Amino acid sequence: MIRLCDLDDCFEGVIPSIIATTAADGTPNISYLSHVVMVDDSHIAISNQFFAKTAANIRANPRVTLQLVSGRTSAQYQLVAIWVGSEDHGPFFTRVEGQLNASSAQVGMAGIMRLRAIDIFRIEKIMAVPSPFTQENTPGDALAPDLQAVGRAARAIASEGDTESVIGALLSGCRALGFNHAILLLADPARGQLATVASNGYDRSGVGSEVAFGEGLIGTAAVSGLSVKVSDMSRVRRLGAAIGAGAPADENRTRTIALPSLPDPMSQIAVPLLAHGSLQGVLFVESRSRLAFGRNHDQALEILASAAALALALSENLASQARPAVSLPVSSPIEGRAIRILHHPFDDSVFIDNIYVIKGVAGRLLAHMLEIYVREGRCEFTNREIRATESLRLPEFKDNLETRLLLLRRRMEERNLPIRLLHTGRGQIKLAVDGIPEINRKGE
Repeated sequence: MIRLCDLDDCFEGVIPSIIATTAADGTPNISYLSHVVMVDDSHIAISNQFFAKTAANIRANPRVTLQLVSGRTSAQYQLVAIWVGSEDHGPFFTRVEGQLNASSAQVGMAGIMRLRAIDIFRIEKIMAVPSPFTQENTPGDALAPDLQAVGRAARAIASEGDTESVIGALLSGCRALGFNHAILLLADPARGQLATVASNGYDRSGVGSEVAFGEGLIGTAAVSGLSVKVSDMSRVRRLGAAIGAGAPADENRTRTIALPSLPDPMSQIAVPLLAHGSLQGVLFVESRSRLAFGRNHDQALEILASAAALALALSENLASQARPAVSLPVSSPIEGRAIRILHHPFDDSVFIDNIYVIKGVAGRLLAHMLEIYVREGRCEFTNREIRATESLRLPEFKDNLETRLLLLRRRMEERNLPIRLLHTGRGQIKLAVDGIPEINRKGE
């Protein structure tokens, strides 16, 4: 007996499905479907978008026949089903809508393929369509993740107590499960952006690259709070920085950092990091294999993302409560070569020796610490002190200070600058300066 759960590969959208309906007068109609989704062990849903004739036929004669094809083996299945109703809201509708929006954005049709409703069908019969050819799994098939390995990775993430260690454990867990190309972006709700803080498996880290909420797979996962994926990138056209269109020709000119990307991905998935309903970030994973992320892979990544979200929220809270010792001014005189610092207040972008570093709140933080270093000779700072500085205009709710400081520190290390930011303890940071900063505020 064939079950719906045996047809996982048919619901990945690699090969379009077909639906056959009949009108009230018996006239047949056949349409291709963009989305067929398994609801549970006995129900499926299809997206109701452009097919007015199909929709009218279903309501006149609710019995339909569908043909589904496995994108992995090309095995074909015929399903007899009965229409039981439609949904235009609710959790399941939101899930299908998010997947459709993400897929549409990938082909440059964002906002065009609007989902009006989903039609729900109860499955009466599933039959394999006979074929003269033997269907076998392709060499690129991935085994289901080992449950014990998933548990070890989740426990390793949960055991960490600071932001950087949590992120490192998350990416290590991805590698241990065979997800070799992964990017972690953390959320900045005040700006409606996600910023890359770490990546794994790429020639360049992309630290500091940004994706807007609602943009592509990553932005859709952030807005919907649901995992979204594309299982066959040969069917879509990759566009824009949100899916890695390549590095800008000149970061110093554009002040834009490109997201890292495989040149030839076939599968991509974006998984939100949620802690008590609050978005911490998005884990983005891609692969050169078609159908790389089956249902078990999705669940494994969601387990790791959940563990990381809770650990990141806890580490941010612990850092804000830490009470480090009062720092003292630098006792030795500041000396060395001049380091040119250019700060543009209009977007808080900072350049060091004509090299673009960062912008936004992270840039404002860097300029603030450098000004204190020049004025007072002090190089050590605390999260508590920074949060109390009104001129920094940190968001009142969920300022993500630990995240911003980590992003800034990694970006400065990557650019090999004469100024670095060191993590010296929970809630404590230190400027390491190899020279004499000379700060110029552009426009002042």
